[in-house]
Amino acid sequence: MPMNPLGRAYWLSIVWLLPALSLAAVSPQEAAKLGKELTPVGAIRAGNAEGTIPEWTGRKNFPPETLRYTPADLEKMRKQDPAGVEKQFQGSLQKEYFQPQFEISKANMAKYAAQLTEGQKAMLTKYPTFRMKVFKSVRTAFYPEQIEQATIANASTASLEGSDLIKGAKLGFPFPIPKSGAEVIWNHKLKFHGPSARRYNNQAIVRPDGSYLITKLIEDVKFKYANPEEPVGADTKLLAYYLAEVISPPRVAGQITLVHESSGQGSGRAAWLYSPGLARVTRAPDVGYDNPSLGSDNEQYNDQVDVFNGALDRYSWKLLGRKEIYIPYNAFQINSPLVKYKDILKPFHINPELARYELHRVWVVEANLKPGLRHNFAKRVFYVDEDSWAIAAVDCYDGRGQLWKVQEAHLLTAPFIPTTTGLPELIYDLQTNRYFATTLTNEDAIADFAMRFPDSYFDPANLKRKARGR
Repeated sequence: MPMNPLGRAYWLSIVWLLPALSLAAVSPQEAAKLGKELTPVGAIRAGNAEGTIPEWTGRKNFPPETLRYTPADLEKMRKQDPAGVEKQFQGSLQKEYFQPQFEISKANMAKYAAQLTEGQKAMLTKYPTFRMKVFKSVRTAFYPEQIEQATIANASTASLEGSDLIKGAKLGFPFPIPKSGAEVIWNHKLKFHGPSARRYNNQAIVRPDGSYLITKLIEDVKFKYANPEEPVGADTKLLAYYLAEVISPPRVAGQITLVHESSGQGSGRAAWLYSPGLARVTRAPDVGYDNPSLGSDNEQYNDQVDVFNGALDRYSWKLLGRKEIYIPYNAFQINSPLVKYKDILKPFHINPELARYELHRVWVVEANLKPGLRHNFAKRVFYVDEDSWAIAAVDCYDGRGQLWKVQEAHLLTAPFIPTTTGLPELIYDLQTNRYFATTLTNEDAIADFAMRFPDSYFDPANLKRKARGR
């Protein structure tokens, strides 16, 4: 029987509203698993049946004194005992964790194909010098108890309206038991980094011949969400403040970017730029999506900073489930103060002798560009560590469906904050054979995670004064 016009209009209105409906929180029965068979933030506590992924141990990997180190302690150690800095990230690991178990190369990659990303397979196939040294896995990621308890509470209250409006979440990860791909990505975006910090970020575009130029930035950030020192109520929309100043090279020195990051439909972001040449502050509507980030020569888009950030609204997000994948993890060697940038940055890819891969469970999320919207990446596949909610790898496809760029974040647990983050982050361009490296810190001061900023520090009206005051 044909539908009458009124009925048809009703159903069309329902279909039109579907993208805006909230995704419901999990049931009390599911939430009760957190802190038991699941970790407090939602990972499977047990190891796998084969024993190649161990049980989650988190903070137990680190001696109590390590958890108490301040930035001043670590900076003093960096200057007087640089090898000691690396040891603090190693925690209580025994010697069997420091010898690779095997190596994956183009010659044997078929044997391990089920545990490799498509990006890793492409790198192994394209570059004969690329290989992956695989070590015994250890699950070091953990967060403060206050974040863990807030995460457990969020499981029963948090919801996502559309792709970008978080409701009912407070302090912790909003979706420890995710039901959608967008929820997984929001966990990454809202993970605990500490209340605020000043970071000395070095980045480089590495050409096929191995040559590069370092760009230095000072980055100040204050988190409004996941900030135990200044907790905000549920449904707050302001998430973070970010301010970055370019220190070198001279041709771009003095440029400042200020971002106010928010939850909500649309970009969820307000941004400003200060140019020393113009000596004025301007609104920056294009600090997002696939607009190139400062100093990256189009090899990093703004939404690839921190592997992924910003609005989700241009993509449809599909949760493909958990999978066991070899990802860069416990990256203490490549971050050692004893290692120089020239030791890391080699032609086509970083030095494989310094990279450490381990088998971990990840959440796999596929993002496909919505019809009628634009982005230079038509599809992305994300691999998100279940223990930390940090994105470890991304496969990025162009409009022809061809794999174009491969992202890697070499995850490292900083027990004194505590958090797990990508150091360094890499974007390999399979078309130009260049790659972009960022969050390199080996030759610079330790990030000051004890730094605190008032909200007024991030007022756009103060940008000129900050530029003069550096």
